[in-house]
Amino acid sequence: METQKIVYNDKVVRQFIAASVVFGVVAMLVGATIALQMALWQTNLPPWLTFGRLRPLHTNAAIFAFVGNMLFAGVYHSTQRLLKVRLASDALSALHFWGWQAIIAAAAITLPLGLSQGKEYAELIWPIDLAVAVIWVVFAINFFWTLAKRNERHLYVAIWFYIATIVTITVLYVVNNLAIPVSLTQSYPVFAGVQDALVQWWYGHNAVAFFLTTPILGIMYYYLPKAAKRPVFSYRLSIVHFWGLVFLYIWAGPHHLLNSALPEWAQTLGMTFSLMLWAPSWGGMLNGLLTLRGAWDRLRQDPVLKFFAAGVTFYGMATFEGPLLSIRSVNALAHYTDWIIGHTHGGALGWNGFMAAGMFYWLVPKLYGTKLHSRGAANLHFYLGTVGILVYMVAMWSSGITQGLMWQAEAEGGGILYSFTETIDAIRPMYWARLVGGTMFLVGFCIQAWNLAMTIKGKQPVESSVDVVVEEKPEEATVKEIVLSKPVIATFVGCVLLGGVAIANAIVSVVLVVAATAVAVGATLAMQAAKGKREGPNWHRLLEGKTLIFTVFVTVAVLIGGAAELIPTILIGAHQRTTSAMRPYTALELHGRDVYIAEGCYVCHSQMIRPFTWENARYPGGVSSADDSVWDHPFQWGSKRTGPDLARESAMNRGPVWHYNHMLDPRSTSEGSIMPAYPHLRTQRVAFDLTRQKLSVMRMLGVPYAEAQVTGGEDDARAQAASIAGALASEVERRGPPDGTDVPLAESDLVALIAYLERLGRNESAWRGRDAEEGRTEVASNE
Repeated sequence: METQKIVYNDKVVRQFIAASVVFGVVAMLVGATIALQMALWQTNLPPWLTFGRLRPLHTNAAIFAFVGNMLFAGVYHSTQRLLKVRLASDALSALHFWGWQAIIAAAAITLPLGLSQGKEYAELIWPIDLAVAVIWVVFAINFFWTLAKRNERHLYVAIWFYIATIVTITVLYVVNNLAIPVSLTQSYPVFAGVQDALVQWWYGHNAVAFFLTTPILGIMYYYLPKAAKRPVFSYRLSIVHFWGLVFLYIWAGPHHLLNSALPEWAQTLGMTFSLMLWAPSWGGMLNGLLTLRGAWDRLRQDPVLKFFAAGVTFYGMATFEGPLLSIRSVNALAHYTDWIIGHTHGGALGWNGFMAAGMFYWLVPKLYGTKLHSRGAANLHFYLGTVGILVYMVAMWSSGITQGLMWQAEAEGGGILYSFTETIDAIRPMYWARLVGGTMFLVGFCIQAWNLAMTIKGKQPVESSVDVVVEEKPEEATVKEIVLSKPVIATFVGCVLLGGVAIANAIVSVVLVVAATAVAVGATLAMQAAKGKREGPNWHRLLEGKTLIFTVFVTVAVLIGGAAELIPTILIGAHQRTTSAMRPYTALELHGRDVYIAEGCYVCHSQMIRPFTWENARYPGGVSSADDSVWDHPFQWGSKRTGPDLARESAMNRGPVWHYNHMLDPRSTSEGSIMPAYPHLRTQRVAFDLTRQKLSVMRMLGVPYAEAQVTGGEDDARAQAASIAGALASEVERRGPPDGTDVPLAESDLVALIAYLERLGRNESAWRGRDAEEGRTEVASNE
């Protein structure tokens, strides 16, 4: 038989590893910086280095630069070995690497400049979004082309997870970033309000699932057995793990929107499927840990196994805590608090960070044909990282529970017991503890960077190759045989029955759920009974030989959940927009909203009053409804309350003077506030020249602006700005003009932002009636 020598393309692997290490240091350094800013507000340096602008830089650098480069390295390295073939195209591999680094550089420039879409984990402006889409397609082509050329017909479990990642991220990124450009640096998303919230957290939750979880699970299934020199514990468990995650994860996004204006049925679906995720997630964790059976004694000497074992354990902790936080009563306490920050960092640092470290320590010496420079330094990295993560998580758990309980505390005679700044004072020590924990992890990561650099110092890369026996392609099962196999038919019937629950009444729904359960149990028993009688490979083994049909099945599993949640919500939203009495933003308020987004105010302030008595006591004006944000492109419900909720800010009756002073010197109006000052807003001009384009795009998106409002928008905006500036005249005279600016107050971003803040929560017709009946009364400061 003929043999063929395959030389692997490890150059691109080495490049992605180097980029991941460098950007990991950057991401964590920015993280430590914003942790310091939370503990010591004076370290904010406006305009570019404030918490609101750096926090998106930190999250994007950690997700797309650090973990992104790491997963590309792992995918490219393991795929070549598993398929016994070189990457399909060296040119596409190079384009992928350099294109991705260019995207990261563009993000590093634009985000501190305030160029943001205002959507968590999706802040990048539309030209960069297009670049991400192009480079992701390059990655997909290179990957699937390599699969088509493979010399190993069987697709190992790691490849399954890589396929799911590529397919699902494509769908998520495209749908969530659908937008219409206003200018080269700004766009408005096609969805608004409730619909945009659901689409965003369908993306946001599953970006974590399919960018930070599934590809790393694929890496776990390849590198953990390699390092342990043990086979994967259970092939069958890996099948359950994979299909369970792929199908269930996509439904869970609404748990980020519990107790909000999202429809009740969507919240219930999100919570239910989140709880169901416990099973496959822990199945995967146990599969990883049990793979180490017979190798536990080596953990004492081998830092690689230490990192892998701890990383898989942190995965189990994070996937236990996530469903726990999706329970309504727990979510009512934890949402908007630092508990969520502790949860996300436990996964990002413990799971992603430690799996990356294990992979780097195992892989880099092999790529250069040498040994790791210092096992002692690697062990020091492990212990520093582990203690740092635990300090960080415990600090944030303590802070979050304290926040939640203090927000809920009500005075004996009614009303709130603690002001918002009192909660900040109570948790300030935990912010310092977080900084200590994060710094420990950063120091450990820097030790890793030094250790890897010393490992490859003076060494030449090793060319890896394999001799492959060229054989005739064996006869495989047909697509028809796979599609019409009993497990696929049983799964289809079960999905149809469960899908009927969405349109059936209560009694019929129970019957359908029982029937679906019976089908699942019956199919499982039938498969177990047939296990001993089967000749040849089982149905899933046949499926693993068919890349196209396997990918189609993954795509269908992903689309079912997305379509079931998104389509009804979008249709309901379209009807709501035709009946809403909510007045759209004025031109100046729209400009102010863009300033709010550019400054990253949404990372510290929510705009969603939940249906709890303590929230109504703290925020006058009533529970938030879907109508409140019907014209919000994008929605601004937020996910964290470092500052108070702003959904009913106009009900506070603070007035323009209060907001003017608050933005220039927050401590002058709110003693104990940790908010940075924004003096640059007084010296930045409103983009009045873009008024018509902004209103035109909004009108294109269905916001009911009349033609006269669009054409006369700039004049209206200038007139409203002049009115606000007039109300501020005496205060401006008292404070004196800012140094070094010739920008009139009426043309400043500060006035536009004040107009927006004064509008929040105000349905004009309803408020006029209320004001006429009751008159305006001053409300005590919520800060």
